[in-house]
Amino acid sequence: MGADRVHYPGLESHPQHALAKRQMSGAFGGMISVETGSEGQRGKVLGRVKVFSLAESLGGVESLISHPASMTHASVEPDRRAALGVTEGLYG
Repeated sequence: MGADRVHYPGLESHPQHALAKRQMSGAFGGMISVETGSEGQRGKVLGRVKVFSLAESLGGVESLISHPASMTHASVEPDRRAALGVTEGLYG
């Protein structure tokens, strides 16, 4: 199971790569997001994670993974989440 889409400003294919390159010196940061599958894939994705812990907080130094559609954005209406790009297959 691979990622359908990777969101990372360090990739030249990212729509804001040029902006990130101007604003970030030396590195593009340690946060990435990936889209893979749908809600039905959630158990498979989270069940295969070995290094990351499932958590909502992004304020620590631990290696974390989150599923925004069921965690931080769970109270947002599905249509609004989709408009914001928060898909069922998005992990951060």
